[in-house]
Amino acid sequence: MRAAVLAVLVSALLAGCRRQEARPPEGSPSEQQAPSPTATAAPPGAVLFLSADTRGYLGPCGCSENMRGGIGRAAFQVQQARKGGQPVLYIDGGNSLFGEPHLKADQVPQEERKAKALADAFRTMGIAARATGELDDTRGAAFRQGLGLPEVPSGGVKVLDAGARKVGVVAAASGEALVKASQQAREQGADFVVGLLDQPLEAAQAAAALPGLAANLVVATHSAGEFSAEENRLVRADVPVVALQSKGRSLLRVDLTYAQAKGPFSLQRSQGDVEREVTALEQRMALLDKEIALPGIDPKLKALKQGKRDELSARKQGLLTAPPAPAADVNGFGLRFLPLESNLPTAPDTQALVKAYDADVGQLNLAWAKAHGQDCPLPEKGKAGFVGSAVCADCHPDATAVWEGTKHHHAWETLEEVGKQHHLNCIGCHVTGWQKPGGVCRLDKVAGREDVGCESCHGPGSKHVDAPSPATIVGKPGQAVCVTCHNTENSPHFDFATYLPRILGPGHGGTGKSGQAGEPPSK
Repeated sequence: MRAAVLAVLVSALLAGCRRQEARPPEGSPSEQQAPSPTATAAPPGAVLFLSADTRGYLGPCGCSENMRGGIGRAAFQVQQARKGGQPVLYIDGGNSLFGEPHLKADQVPQEERKAKALADAFRTMGIAARATGELDDTRGAAFRQGLGLPEVPSGGVKVLDAGARKVGVVAAASGEALVKASQQAREQGADFVVGLLDQPLEAAQAAAALPGLAANLVVATHSAGEFSAEENRLVRADVPVVALQSKGRSLLRVDLTYAQAKGPFSLQRSQGDVEREVTALEQRMALLDKEIALPGIDPKLKALKQGKRDELSARKQGLLTAPPAPAADVNGFGLRFLPLESNLPTAPDTQALVKAYDADVGQLNLAWAKAHGQDCPLPEKGKAGFVGSAVCADCHPDATAVWEGTKHHHAWETLEEVGKQHHLNCIGCHVTGWQKPGGVCRLDKVAGREDVGCESCHGPGSKHVDAPSPATIVGKPGQAVCVTCHNTENSPHFDFATYLPRILGPGHGGTGKSGQAGEPPSK
């Protein structure tokens, strides 16, 4: 019966959707964004691309489908725009090289190698200027400067040629310094001024309202916390303020259009229809994302929904990258966020840098662990330590059988498949007891603690082994345990009530078989 219902649903989707071609590999010719023969020619002007608050991300983190981000996708957007005939400037707002201001000793090899990969990627994008912030100086100013990027110091000014006009890039850590630097940029001949403020959005809004500010646009380049910049933000005011989605998930595109004569720039407000259509497309994509991520979705239905999502994403991308309308008798600028969706192509030269990093960093981390690694400490007196899932299996064979049928049991394998089993950014959610007494504290000593095991949810089990009792173990872990890994970044569509039945079964909190195979419980 279920198969018949599914067949009808699939047929209906096929009839209602445009025929989908197989998804080509990223960067393949069929994905290249070549201009349409009937496309409107770009008016006189220039294109600026801005990134900020990348926080050391070369690509998206997590295992969910359709995750935004990736320096290779960002590079493709910049490189593709350069084929349009207009001057293109790529500017980075800073706080990009590292994800945290302080590193543990074992993190240093990986994070320095990643910062170097990011710097090399910026060069493939033809970076023209970048500001610096707290997260760029994690390894000190000398390391940062040694990367050889074109920096604008805090309080400094850099004026760039942009065809018939000049663009001033100013960097500051306070509103008062931003006002002063923006005035200096005007004195040095800048026609359009971008202010890069090393502050969160709220502080940038206050700076944009200060008297004497001579900037056309202010970009808040440092979000308040790791998960406080999950969306792109634009505050429309006399001086518009932008905060980009962090971790390299979006770019800001600024289209400058030039009138015959020089003069002040005005924010274009005639793109209402485009903005509404983009918003509608994003809402439809968000609904499809939730459906695609549902546990147990039929593979054929999932492929159909993915194809539809890719179609909507392509339409959105076309709207976001179309040339703006001519400015007529005024100098104008338009602001568009470019979310780096999962189906967008990547720049081959930039992606090669990412692959080289992936290959190097595992070897670096493993070598460090062998030379300097320390075993996990013993638990404090009276506290429990981790013992490993094999010990649990001795007394709980039914629960173990259910666990072996879940994705938790294959967590380590998923890292091995992509060669990231020695990446410090990933391993913590793919082993049991990372950096905990009795768990895993060395990359070269993972044996026996692979996968998301029993104790990942139920807590360390040594006291329960010594004295089996409901009082010595967490019998029914709640949502708070799950979201330590299934957070908004790694698992954006996680829903506790939906996912929990996937790991339950006879002897493990459920009466029917585990739903991991994709079948709902029989009624």
